[in-house]
Amino acid sequence: MKNLLSLTAILTLFFLINTSAQVQSGTWSVKEGQAGYNLHTNQGERAMTISVRFPTPFENKPKVALSVTQIDADKNANQRYNVEAISISRDGFTIKIRTWSDSKVFSISGYWIAHE
Repeated sequence: MKNLLSLTAILTLFFLINTSAQVQSGTWSVKEGQAGYNLHTNQGERAMTISVRFPTPFENKPKVALSVTQIDADKNANQRYNVEAISISRDGFTIKIRTWSDSKVFSISGYWIAHE
């Protein structure tokens, strides 16, 4: 996780220095109690999605990087999770969060950064 946070920091600095590149960023979070949240129940593969709309549409389809900064999970099971950006367009993207087996994730959050 430290490598991903370092990569995010390096990308942020690179694009702040390069003023010709459009960069946008934000935070994301899901937790128990939200409509459709199922990462803390049952067993097997479970997933949920979050839609993100860019405040200003990009001229071209951007690249998106995600990080995880917080996770609250059951201490009696392995912590398994995957977070990925899907359906990326000039206007936004979707974050897909999933877990599997007997893992129980009560909340998870992080940052996103998008650049051309």
